Amino acid sequence: MVRAQINGQDGWFIADSGAFFSFLTPPAVRQFQLSQQLLPGLEVQSLSGRELARVARVRKFTLIGNTWNDVEFVVTDSTYGSEAVGLLGQNVFRIADVEYDLANGVIRLVKPKGDCKGTALAYWAEAANKPYSVIQIEPSTVNEPHTKSVAYLNGAKIHVLFDTGSAQSLLTLRAAKQAGITPSSPGVTDGGAILGRRGGRTWITRFASFRIGDEEIQHAQLRIGDVDLLRADMLIGADFFLSHRIYVASSQGKLYFTYNGGPVFDLAATRAATAPDDRGGAPAAPAAPAETAAAPAGTADAATAASLAAAAGGEPVAAEYAKSDIDVRLDRPTDAAGYARRGAASAARHDYDAAVADLTRACELAPTQADYFYQRGIAHWSRKQVDLALTDFDEAVRLKPDYGESLLARASLRAGRHDAAAQVSADLDAADRSLPKEADARLRLGSLYEDAGQPAAAVVQYTKWIDSHPRDDPRMASVFNSRCWVRTLSGQALDLAIADCNAALRMRPNTAAFLDSRGLAYLRQSNYDKAIADYDAALRLRPKIAWSLYGRGLARQHKGMTAEARADIDAATALQPKIADMARKYGISP
Repeated sequence: MVRAQINGQDGWFIADSGAFFSFLTPPAVRQFQLSQQLLPGLEVQSLSGRELARVARVRKFTLIGNTWNDVEFVVTDSTYGSEAVGLLGQNVFRIADVEYDLANGVIRLVKPKGDCKGTALAYWAEAANKPYSVIQIEPSTVNEPHTKSVAYLNGAKIHVLFDTGSAQSLLTLRAAKQAGITPSSPGVTDGGAILGRRGGRTWITRFASFRIGDEEIQHAQLRIGDVDLLRADMLIGADFFLSHRIYVASSQGKLYFTYNGGPVFDLAATRAATAPDDRGGAPAAPAAPAETAAAPAGTADAATAASLAAAAGGEPVAAEYAKSDIDVRLDRPTDAAGYARRGAASAARHDYDAAVADLTRACELAPTQADYFYQRGIAHWSRKQVDLALTDFDEAVRLKPDYGESLLARASLRAGRHDAAAQVSADLDAADRSLPKEADARLRLGSLYEDAGQPAAAVVQYTKWIDSHPRDDPRMASVFNSRCWVRTLSGQALDLAIADCNAALRMRPNTAAFLDSRGLAYLRQSNYDKAIADYDAALRLRPKIAWSLYGRGLARQHKGMTAEARADIDAATALQPKIADMARKYGISP
């Protein structure tokens, strides 16, 4: 995330080396009161699909202390699931060489002076007499401005695109098939959803080797996906950038990198949004995979490598080294912001000990900065140090009473500890007052209200989010389903609940979770035949949904199908022993 100014107002941008140009979101266009125009024939294709685009013009755009006049941005209907107002794309990253030092939370734009064609620009490795890799990158053109090169999968050449905007590296199904792997091959596991308008799935599997530059991973686990990357076989995503220090030398047509240590690829399963089979609150952060790259000889020892970290928040772009708050010779922070960025980076790599150490120093240097206490609280919580986490969240809220993220974290932590319901509700209500209606945090807030036994309040949160986002948002179907579910739990407005489920199913037909939700709505309406039909359809898609089995059992019981009902209820109870108690809480019982 990089901070810039649009007509003098601050805004956060995602640094996206995979974007051919810089983008703004529709809410940002409204926020900054920008005019835009539709250019006939202008379309943008991405993992989300193809969509018409518009162009907005910013009178004054300021980045790293420099201001440009009349800067154009592409506008589509996409939002980016964060506070970002847009993306910084290749029209920014091609104005100079770029160093991605995400282990220290810094991106540097570097303007070489003099004749550097024969000079190795991995200066940090040269200074420490450490090995580095260097690969050729393809020449950029107006139509192909991306950073692209080659790697080797099972010894065969593949074309790779370096994309900081993709959270996870992703290999196409086509490239995997050429290496002899398909989704039905032995050992292939589900990798979760692709976040995009057209949906899509990913899988995780193991290849004999993956080599890029001088680094080779034997028995490499990679994510493969049903995507079309145009003229590339693989996205090298932010996970790779987090585990490496990378210098893109456009001035030389080369890319230099060194390995920091730790996992190279993020193999955690992805989920698009809350779904009824994910009832019970936000999932815990997954553990980092054990896979690491085979580092070139002479790299730092494991303890040193483990202390290095990955991407972070803060304002990471420095105009020149002298203005950075990172000592680039020693890679050592020199102020609270630097420690906080490196601490957040360590947390992103699941190195929570290092994160706590750096964030503690940030808190000491800037004891009135609420965000540092919140970040340290998250790191403590990840280490299962719940009391320390709660103390940090308390301090963050004391310093900034309307700090929505910290209020949500404290509510979730208190609910997990079974603290007084009034304390949890007070935090949720305060977060509701502090958040913009379009904030993605409202999805978490809705889930937490549901967990707190307040489905009507959850409906309000989902409604605020739905009403402030375009219908083709990739998460819209799941959020309609979530609202259907909580309306059904409340036992009120069941016709509206069914309408929500119908909307979700129109967007994503034959989705088991959506059929399950609508089945419960029909059950509560005493429309037992329709309930059974939906539950049958859901269970054909996913045979072990406890709520579908339990709901079908209740519907069958009402129809006098005693033996079948008993079998369904027993099967549901075996999968989820307390399901009857959970259902009874909402007035759903035999």
